[in-house]
Amino acid sequence: MIATGLSVTYYTSPVGVLEIKSSGEAIHAILFVNAWKGPKLDEDEMRGNANSETVKACTTQLDEYFEGKRREFDFPFDQDGTAFQQKIWSALLDIPFGRTISYLELSKRTGNVKAIRAVGTTNGKNQLCIVVPCHRVIGSNGSLVGYGGDLWRKKWLLDHEAKYAHGVQELGDW
Repeated sequence: MIATGLSVTYYTSPVGVLEIKSSGEAIHAILFVNAWKGPKLDEDEMRGNANSETVKACTTQLDEYFEGKRREFDFPFDQDGTAFQQKIWSALLDIPFGRTISYLELSKRTGNVKAIRAVGTTNGKNQLCIVVPCHRVIGSNGSLVGYGGDLWRKKWLLDHEAKYAHGVQELGDW
């Protein structure tokens, strides 16, 4: 089902501004705003459209995640995609907080080792950054590859999760 009439809220995070799109019933997108072109917004303006309980739950849970107090998200979220895409995004939710897997392993877990490129493409089309943890998928050799939010954000998120999951300050140089 394609969501229409979405409201937009902006959220300031340690990895930059996030744009949250909501139908009021569910969150349909959480995207990095890489090049904010609007005026500098204060906190009230950023959360000005956060009038639904769903958006409030989303921003509260994001706060908790960045504070190291939350490992999974339970507010209603949904993104449009094919059956294959939904399967891949669902598999991403099974990657434990503070852990990583390779694109190859993700393609194996979803039943088709030969679909590694399609898995990578689908991972890149994830519209719910952080919540559907596509940042936890890395190259087979352990390298950070393929992150739409820029590799510095992927490293930051992985370091953040490692710190709270394992007491590790940084994952090290990639």
